[in-house]
Amino acid sequence: MLSINTMVGNYASPQGAYDAYTQGADPLISLGTSPDTLNVRCYVDEILVPRLPEGSRMKAQMSIRGSNVKIPLEFVRVQPLVSPKIELSDQRQERVDVRVLPVIFKIDKPANANLYPGELVDVYISE
Repeated sequence: MLSINTMVGNYASPQGAYDAYTQGADPLISLGTSPDTLNVRCYVDEILVPRLPEGSRMKAQMSIRGSNVKIPLEFVRVQPLVSPKIELSDQRQERVDVRVLPVIFKIDKPANANLYPGELVDVYISE
């Protein structure tokens, strides 16, 4: 079981449990097994998009916050739509009036680090 999205005493309807953050219904239970490969979605600032290398030449590395582990990433695809940034990391320097391009990478689950879906990581892209 990946997650249980309700608590004892909450109202659960056939659509799911009410989420106050998204103001929509979430599934009550998410079932599945822990995946062997994980995807990393990286949001590239619109100012940096022209400097982004072509997918076949793109090299990327991920670092897990709070550790010295660095993991190489494999390019999967670019979601070809620049959109307003909605994933906020709550850092003081972060701007909210920026548009971003989502780039998706994949990794095999590392043996030397605990890594879970939904975790916030840092990604460095080069040629």
